[in-house]
Amino acid sequence: MKAIVCFSGGHSSALAAIETVRRYGKENIILLNHDISSHVEHEDIKRFKREVADYCGVPITYANMENFENMPPLEICKSLKAFSVGTQQTFCTYNLKTKPFYKYLEENHPKSTDTHIIYGFDWNEENRINRRKDAIKAMGYTPEFPLAEWGRTIESIEEIGIKRPCTYDTFKHANCIGCLKAGRQHWYVVYCLRPDIFEEAKQAEEEIGYSIIKGVYMKELEPIFKEMRDAKQIVPTDKTNSATFWKEVNTVLPEQETLFPCDCSF
Repeated sequence: MKAIVCFSGGHSSALAAIETVRRYGKENIILLNHDISSHVEHEDIKRFKREVADYCGVPITYANMENFENMPPLEICKSLKAFSVGTQQTFCTYNLKTKPFYKYLEENHPKSTDTHIIYGFDWNEENRINRRKDAIKAMGYTPEFPLAEWGRTIESIEEIGIKRPCTYDTFKHANCIGCLKAGRQHWYVVYCLRPDIFEEAKQAEEEIGYSIIKGVYMKELEPIFKEMRDAKQIVPTDKTNSATFWKEVNTVLPEQETLFPCDCSF
């Protein structure tokens, strides 16, 4: 039996890794990570992954896209002349994570129900859990969700003296900075804190001819984001509930209400 933990570098996947080691023993565990370009994955996330792996006593196994350090998400999309296909996952997610994951399984773990694929989904992500269950079972493996389906032995990484990545001070996840699946609130934070990535997104949209956020281009958002930033009352954060965040924006800049009419726009 082998348990392959999909070890993203986020808080939930770290807890899932610890729960899995405690249940199955470190000799049966693989911490599988897809290293992402340091241009968009903060160094403190990489520190966090190393510390969690050290605590578990399990080395990180990498399944990386070739030349990944020189191919951050926007560069991948530019090379393919699109951000995604319809409602399917973004090209960067597929090339940086999904494709290397499938390749790793094919080359190292023949289909077997004795190979368990571990995800750090929480109990309130039922739809996401059900989709992954169906997909992993169809591939011939056994899916497991420690945080949702096991008796928990740990609730927070701080319980074992590890500090979660500093990105959690601003973002509610450990995704790439400039996530192509995110909405306007995330991209306002990018505009304020990583203007270089915001500029790259503008250029990518112009080159590809499509917008990252449905219905609006970064060049259209830029002057609004500038007003928001210059007002000095709208904190660039991804952690505030989106309805609360945009209510504050509409209070400070009521003339922009038509751009941010309701929560469903994000």
